[in-house]
Amino acid sequence: MTRRTAIFAAVCLWIVVVCLGMGWLMSYNQVAGAPGLPPEAWPKETSVRLDPTKFTLVILAHPKCPCTRATVEELSKLMTNCKGRINAYVLFSIPQTAPADWYKTDLWNSAAMIPGVTTIVDRDGTNASLFRAYTSGQVVLYDSHGELRFRGGITQSRGHVGDNAGRSAIEAIVNTGETQIDHTVVFGCPLFNPESECRVPNHGNDSKQK
Repeated sequence: MTRRTAIFAAVCLWIVVVCLGMGWLMSYNQVAGAPGLPPEAWPKETSVRLDPTKFTLVILAHPKCPCTRATVEELSKLMTNCKGRINAYVLFSIPQTAPADWYKTDLWNSAAMIPGVTTIVDRDGTNASLFRAYTSGQVVLYDSHGELRFRGGITQSRGHVGDNAGRSAIEAIVNTGETQIDHTVVFGCPLFNPESECRVPNHGNDSKQK
């Protein structure tokens, strides 16, 4: 009976640990990053070009944020669904002193392969500051007149790929001119805190901003 009791207790403890771990992961995945407050009008100081003929979308990203892989996947779907009506940029913020190839990650490569998307090195996060972005995965959408139409994220949780309010809102704005929402929360790593850890399991080897 003692051995059976010990086995039963061990199994119960294992179940409790697994449940607690899953609960922590689910809770962490739903923790949003600091919201961006982009200017209502296109910032003239930015080196990114506003397209006068179509919508311009900018994503501010950290090249080593595993959460942002989902954002890039959603961007690919968005570009397909918007059928050439968006000119998109992904700006990868890197420290001023980072090595020349520091930004060359699988995230950069994935974004660069999307038709209609231009990847840019944002040294020291200069452009990210102009767009007042603080979290990797922050999306801003401006129309051809430079008016802000959307701000937020295009995933429904950290590292989660699938239908979400952000992508749906952008597609509605671009394709129909109307949407019920113009902002969402952003899920990702901090853009300007290289010491922060992004603890998202099973999203690649770059689990820490360096």
